[in-house]
Amino acid sequence: MALICYTWLKAMTKSQQPILSVVVPVYNEAAGLPAFHEALLEAIHQAVEDSYELIYCDDGSTDDSSNVIQKWHRDNSRIKLLRLTRNFGKEIAITAGIHEAKGRAVMTTDADGQHPVDLIPEFVQCWKDGAKVVIGLRTSNQKEGLIKRFGSKIFYKFFNRAAGMKLVPGATDFRLIDKSVQKEFMAMTERNRISRGLIDWLGYDREYIKFSANPRASGEAGYSFKKLVKLAVDSIVSLSISPLYLAAYVGAFVLPVSILLGLFMLVNAAAGDPLNLHATGGAYVMVLLLFLVGILLVSQGIIGLYLSHIHSETQNRPLYVIDTHKSVGLDEE
Repeated sequence: MALICYTWLKAMTKSQQPILSVVVPVYNEAAGLPAFHEALLEAIHQAVEDSYELIYCDDGSTDDSSNVIQKWHRDNSRIKLLRLTRNFGKEIAITAGIHEAKGRAVMTTDADGQHPVDLIPEFVQCWKDGAKVVIGLRTSNQKEGLIKRFGSKIFYKFFNRAAGMKLVPGATDFRLIDKSVQKEFMAMTERNRISRGLIDWLGYDREYIKFSANPRASGEAGYSFKKLVKLAVDSIVSLSISPLYLAAYVGAFVLPVSILLGLFMLVNAAAGDPLNLHATGGAYVMVLLLFLVGILLVSQGIIGLYLSHIHSETQNRPLYVIDTHKSVGLDEE
């Protein structure tokens, strides 16, 4: 009898598992949330009807975002709010949502309206056809400036060469991953992270769906130029050790140049300065020393980047902290 009850409960639990979990990081998006939420629910219903959960991850918003989402939860228990105690950053908010998701597939999208959520049924169908990872590939962005566009191209070219793995330019956090991919993603503990890079690192075959980014529904972009630079640096340091070899490569160049320069100085001095350079040996030495000091400082900077990441990893702090008093709809353990 007990075995029958256990089997029945296990079957019931499995049947209640939603097909799709949608994770939305939120930071001060209250003004644009209602319109985004309505469009998102419509797209989800088209894709999976009522077999879903919608997880809003409030990354320490200072506006009315959490209150708006709490009201939606009272009308629809499938809508959940995961409220972080402070602003941990978008990448951590996405991670927290993926950790919480219970669906057979997990979809992530931004709350600013730039990702066309009406494509979600296409993502789900691609997953049903066997894809483990489905990625939204941005082909254009009306508001993207020349500097940001140029910087993005430079980053992708440098990263793909340095990391030995390929990030496709335009790949976004507008993506769907299978439950099996989510399980492997949850085993990763990096603190300075870029979620899309970690998912790509897992190596599953990826399918792409192209889209043109919509204008922001309201407010300003959360990623400043400074934050984008930090994200790029964190991505390279977290997923590649190539910069550690940079000093060795430079040293391999400096050594023969220094030898040739020394031989040139000796030959020129022995021949009575036929080139009329009128440069003393001390001048050459000073230039060489300044050059080598510069190389040393660059090398120390690179080592410092890795040491800072080692420091963060060894602190063993939690990736995020959930404000359980303000969160709603989450499983209590």
